Amino acid sequence: MASTLLSQTSLTFPGLLFATAAGLFTTLLVYRAFFHALSSIPGPLICRLTSLWTYYHSYVGDECTLIDNLHKTYGPVVRIAPNEVSIADGAALAPIYVERGGFLKAPNYVNFDIEGHSTIFSTLDPAHRSVRSKAVVPVFSMTSIRSRQETIEGCVSKLVDRLQDEAAESRKVSEATGKPQTVNVLNLTRSLALDAVSSYLFGTSFGGINEKGDKLSATLFVDSLVAVGRFFYLPNWAFLALELAIARFWPDHEVNESMRKVDEFASLVRSQKDDSFSYQSRLLKAGISNHETEVQCKDLMFAVGRRPSHFHRTVLTGFQGTDSTGTNLATMLWHLAKRPDVYKLLRDEIAEADAQDPIYNPQSLRYLDAVVREGLRIAMANPTRLPRIVPPQGFAFEASDGRHYFLPSGTQVGVQIFTLHFNPKVFPDPHTFRPERWLEIPTPEMQRDWIPFGVGSRQCIARNLARVELFLGVRAIARHNVLAGAEAIGEKIELMEWFNSKIKGEKVELVWR
Repeated sequence: MASTLLSQTSLTFPGLLFATAAGLFTTLLVYRAFFHALSSIPGPLICRLTSLWTYYHSYVGDECTLIDNLHKTYGPVVRIAPNEVSIADGAALAPIYVERGGFLKAPNYVNFDIEGHSTIFSTLDPAHRSVRSKAVVPVFSMTSIRSRQETIEGCVSKLVDRLQDEAAESRKVSEATGKPQTVNVLNLTRSLALDAVSSYLFGTSFGGINEKGDKLSATLFVDSLVAVGRFFYLPNWAFLALELAIARFWPDHEVNESMRKVDEFASLVRSQKDDSFSYQSRLLKAGISNHETEVQCKDLMFAVGRRPSHFHRTVLTGFQGTDSTGTNLATMLWHLAKRPDVYKLLRDEIAEADAQDPIYNPQSLRYLDAVVREGLRIAMANPTRLPRIVPPQGFAFEASDGRHYFLPSGTQVGVQIFTLHFNPKVFPDPHTFRPERWLEIPTPEMQRDWIPFGVGSRQCIARNLARVELFLGVRAIARHNVLAGAEAIGEKIELMEWFNSKIKGEKVELVWR
């Protein structure tokens, strides 16, 4: 009898185990949907139940557009995952990112530590960041940048020469075949970004503009790694498991070769003679180890890094990285080629300024400033939300439409740059490149919601350098009339909406006739 009962129990145990697991899972889903502290926050059922919706759409590159659509359906505050909320209201920027230093960064930023080191971008600890940022902040002051502006201008001059050569070849091919040769200006602007940052900060140029061929030697590495931004929101354990799997089963030898060149240059930079101005010297004098200094240099130059497992990834430091600054400048050139009327007004302003005072600050030119502002608004190099964690006291938020919300401690919350920059209520006809909007009296909402470099204490540390590079680049190209006869290819620049956006096809093309 006992044997029979034992046999029956053994036979039903797997079923009981399955039923228990199913019951617990169902209970979890019911809790998330109806009893969770965020159950009052509107959002689609799938997002209330699981984070898989956001992971999937981040992976396929349409997450920003879809979250923007959710806001149009549900309002300014939307639940996009069981414990995550997106806010589509610039009024939330100050309390989340600015006031009292802002909320702490979300845990997923540690996914982009490099070789075991937290970078100025990835660290969650303000004290850890403070030691490193204080050491190098003087390098990014406008006073320092202007004192060494000729270094950046030298890189810009090489870019102009290269673009003029490419334009001449495009016209030549057009005359010979009737079909103009396309020029991928994205590759060239990335080269400028890399050469400018390496020359200015490290005293040694990477030499990207001088490289021949269709792609910068570091571009293959950068291109393949930008895609890792699609995994930014994964829990760290999942991210680590993924990187191990990729390193084991899908190694990329061409990327490894590109990384070897990056490593060689970073090692060269670290070994340079002492220079009190240089980025690496300031870190070393602050007590940062040789290895971490090399890591921080790679982080800033390339916005990329790797772990000892040799799985390479993008580390998204902001707009100074090769990919983001190159994307911004290439997008501006494409839109100027699309808008010859804007290009003419820009050239006229620069010519007048040159005639009056050859030595002037390009950021003082109103129309040039408007072109750069509009380019940064629409380029969307970093389109996604910047996630933070609600502090212990919770977060009471009153939206601009008067609705009140309360987010409990531990909630992950963020504001999408995509949603703010393309908000038609703040920027009418938002997808149109229209610098004139900045010549009119900008509304307080325009000034508040324009955040291409982030906002608050964790905004891009190199934003001044990035802006100067863009101003000098656009001015030189207009001054030398490089875009005369240029035509932009395509109706629009399409993006994969990852943490660092990827331009589809990895090309921004112009032709010259």
